[in-house]
Amino acid sequence: MTTCYFVSDLHGNLRKYELLFAEVLRNKPSFLFIGGDLLPHIHRSVRQSGKLVPDFARDFIIPGFKNLSRQLGCNYPEVFIILGNDDHRVEEQAFLEGESLELWKYLNRQKFRFGPYTIYGYPFVPPTPFLLKDWEKYDVSRFTDPGCIPPAEGYRTVDPDYDTEYDTIEKDLNELTVNDDMDKAIFLFHSPPYQTHFDRAALDGQMIEHVPLDLHVGSIAIKRFIEARQPYITLHGHIHESAAITGHWEQKFGRTCAFTAAHDGPELALVRFEIDNPGNSERKLLMP
Repeated sequence: MTTCYFVSDLHGNLRKYELLFAEVLRNKPSFLFIGGDLLPHIHRSVRQSGKLVPDFARDFIIPGFKNLSRQLGCNYPEVFIILGNDDHRVEEQAFLEGESLELWKYLNRQKFRFGPYTIYGYPFVPPTPFLLKDWEKYDVSRFTDPGCIPPAEGYRTVDPDYDTEYDTIEKDLNELTVNDDMDKAIFLFHSPPYQTHFDRAALDGQMIEHVPLDLHVGSIAIKRFIEARQPYITLHGHIHESAAITGHWEQKFGRTCAFTAAHDGPELALVRFEIDNPGNSERKLLMP
């Protein structure tokens, strides 16, 4: 059995990172997937034990993984990381530095072959009501849900390397996968698929100009991709409250096993599954 851990949406929470490091050190999984929204919400700095951590990625995440690698040696897991819509893209360089130190594979619209498996990383989400647009794209068309801000508006921390008006998540997925075999494909997404257990938001009764808001806020493109291509495993985050509302953190789409690690409580939500038998899975809520 090859054990995998999956976490997402840690948002610079020091205690959740410490719980993750302790769990990896204790149980020595073979793979660790981290699904975006890794940094503090607004500022790159946080306080730890009364002391300022000025650059969270370089002063906490990288040293934390270095320490884990030093302690585990040859038992250090294969780590795969993407960023999420709440992470400033200007911080991307730090994660590329971490990759150069062989702490992880950084997968922004990238794929990596590992044995029989191909791991794909995709950080973008459909338009949200939030102003930061570094990791937002139109989904399947230039439609924006009521209350959401188009990707070409808002603000960015770096200039985009794509056409914000016409690039879509659907186009990206087609270009990323082309005619690849999906039999052993593992996708690390930040966005959940649309109208599933994973994208149910707490928007009940809310309206914009008398129009009820859609309670499901995931990606139509990702949902269509999963249904049509049937990848082996997909991993998702982004909508913290979804599992609490629906009661589900795992879902099957044909042959595809899908999981969300997003969580709206103070605990660290850690999804464990076996890569050769993903139906053998569990979610643990680790108390701070």
